[in-house]
Amino acid sequence: MEVLISAMLPVALVALVGFGVGRSFELDMQTLTRLNIYALLPALVLTSLAETTLAMGSAIAIITSFLLNTVVLYLLAVGLSRRLDFSVDEQKSLIAIVMFSNVGNLGLPFILFALGEAGLERAVVYLVGSSVMIATVFPIVLQQAGLKAGINVTLRLPVFWAALAGIGLQATHEAFPLPLERGMALLGEGAIPVALLTLGVQLARTELVFDRYELIGAVLRLVVAPLLAYGIGTALGLQGLDRQVLVLQAAMPVAVNSLIWVTELGGDRTRVARTIVLSTFLSVFTLPVVLWLSS
Repeated sequence: MEVLISAMLPVALVALVGFGVGRSFELDMQTLTRLNIYALLPALVLTSLAETTLAMGSAIAIITSFLLNTVVLYLLAVGLSRRLDFSVDEQKSLIAIVMFSNVGNLGLPFILFALGEAGLERAVVYLVGSSVMIATVFPIVLQQAGLKAGINVTLRLPVFWAALAGIGLQATHEAFPLPLERGMALLGEGAIPVALLTLGVQLARTELVFDRYELIGAVLRLVVAPLLAYGIGTALGLQGLDRQVLVLQAAMPVAVNSLIWVTELGGDRTRVARTIVLSTFLSVFTLPVVLWLSS
């Protein structure tokens, strides 16, 4: 429980500040969203990828397991959306909910406190795979306007080029000049707080009434995703700490950034905001169970 409190209390505090500001002032959600997507998030992705140290064998297995898990979750989201006759926006939002787990601002501290530095190294590998997918594949999937249109959207996003630059710097062991590196790091450090503030502002305008949609999203994210990750990881030969980190990252609640992307690319942001709150609350109970079962 101490691990959960240490990881979740700062997240809740920043979101609560955003909630208070959203109640007090009329803020433009689109401006907050674009500030994050076009300025802060690219800097965070670039610095994270450039500074990560990867153990190649485990890294490839973890990222492959993550990608396969994401594909299966995507197919489940699409299938359920059609079966339950969700609207186009609701389908887009469910896809975002199942594909975006909070592997950064909740997953990293949770795994660090629970599994130590060795676990953190593997959690960062998972974050790298997630960052690259978000920058390249996710805009194509969420835009749903065909491959060509989706690629055009992706190519216009700075986060895509930031991911490529970060991978290039990591592969060549190069670095930016120190003043530029510090500036990028400063920008990147703002991405998570602004995302949490945006969530708080959105929640201030959202009636928190949960129905089957939010429950389905939370169950897919908190229960189905880690079970799939365990099966896929085992099938690919992951064991011990590698598999445990894979399962724990897959069990994280819906990421705050899902709201950012749905606001920019389309979807039902009210549904997403509600599911973020519900899944984060329920994760207080599910994460200790997943940690115990995966150990």
